[in-house]
Order: sequence, then structure tokens, then C-alpha cells
Amino acid sequence: MTARTTPDRCGPKALRPVDLARMAGVSTQLVRDYADAGILPPTPRSPTGYRRFAPVHGRALLAYRALAKGFGPDTARAVMRAVHAGDVPEALTLLDAAHAGLHAQREALRATGAALEAVAGEDPGAPAAPAPRTPLTVGEVAAHLGVRASALRVWESAGLLAPARERGTGYRSYGAADVRDARMITMLRRAGYPLPAIRPVLDDLRDTGGSEALRAALAQRHTDLTRRSRAMLEGAGLLHGYVTEVAEEGEAVAPPSLT
Repeated sequence: MTARTTPDRCGPKALRPVDLARMAGVSTQLVRDYADAGILPPTPRSPTGYRRFAPVHGRALLAYRALAKGFGPDTARAVMRAVHAGDVPEALTLLDAAHAGLHAQREALRATGAALEAVAGEDPGAPAAPAPRTPLTVGEVAAHLGVRASALRVWESAGLLAPARERGTGYRSYGAADVRDARMITMLRRAGYPLPAIRPVLDDLRDTGGSEALRAALAQRHTDLTRRSRAMLEGAGLLHGYVTEVAEEGEAVAPPSLT
């Protein structure tokens, strides 16, 4: 006669940390870290103190991993914690903010692309369409571009700008080509480009007057944003499935209402 065993709190479908780790392709230690961080719902323990997971924990794990790919680990962690606290509106607010940020990046990218022809078509070695008065001081250039003077100094320190210096005073003196370069840097920074990625764009424009490097940078950025947008969609889909299933099953981690 076979002895009957009494299932623990998670029932006959209890899972071990290694089961969840294999499910998500992560280490068992990472699963434990997720549980401690509130990324997974509350986890009961066996009489000997071992964590006993259930399928609901697996769904939470997969939802978090998908969210992290699109929204980043910080936002994904905050979303899962809000869900497990029963505050779905807060979780949705976090997702909405991330989507708004992505949209803003797309708009900046579109604006940069629209300005590409006018900027790339200028002769790098000769001033075209000069400002009302040249040369300009750093403050005048900053006002002309709508940036801080300190930003221009940072770009100069990074080797992206090299304005001349006035004799005697040592003040920076921006010619038309310097203003054009500063304008290009401004547009790329607003589109989300880090300073190291801007250097080859400026070098290409200065050396050849061509726009291929800039076009390639914009195309790559567009691809990256599309990839992230798809990842956000996938993560939101898994989160919706997780929250809905938990609510339907009446799990303790579910909020009383999704509205």
C-alpha cells in the first residue's frame, strides 16, 4: 500500500526554484532575488523553510522578464510590485509614462530627420546662412540654439566642438561652421544620442560634407526604437495575461478589481 502524502500550501503543482529558473532561463539565485524584491508574489515555505513556488509565480516571472526587455528592469520591478500590492492603476501609470517617453523619442528622431538635408547640405569649410552677426560668443550661441552655455562647454570638453579663442581675452569665438556643428549636436542630443555616437556623424559631415553617417545613425535609432516598442508590447501582453489570470483564479495577490 502506497502512503499518501499531504500537499503543501501550493498544492500538487508546487514548483522548486530550479523549475522556475529553467522556465525563464535564469539562475536559481536570481529567482530567489526576484522573490525577495517583490517581483514575484508572496511565496509560502515548506516546514523545513524551503520556498515552494506555484504556477502563478512562473507567470509572474515570465511577465517581469518580458517587461524588463522593453521597459527596463527598474520600471518592470516597480510595475510588478504595484500589481502585487493591489495597485493596478499605479502599474498602468508606470507603463503609460514609459510609452510617452518612447513617443517623445520618436518625435525627436523625426525632427532630426527633417532637419538633416538642410544641415548636411552645408559646406563644412565655409559659412552658409550665417547668424545675424559672426563670430558669436558662447552665450549667444546658447541662446540661438536654446541650450545652456554649460552644455556647449561640455561638448567642447568631449572634443565635439573647437571654437577659436579671441586674442587677449581668451573668450570663445564661434564661427558659422561652429554654430552649424553645435546645431547638429543639439538635434542629436534631443534625439537621444550619447556624445560618443555623435563624433562620427560630425566627422563625416566635416570631412566629406556627406550625410551618410547621419542617415545611418538615424536609421539605426529608428530600428532600436521599433525593437523596444515591440518588446514593450510583448511585456504588456504578458502582464495583462498574468493580472487577468490571477484575478480570475482568485489568488491572494490579485487586486479586488482591474478598474
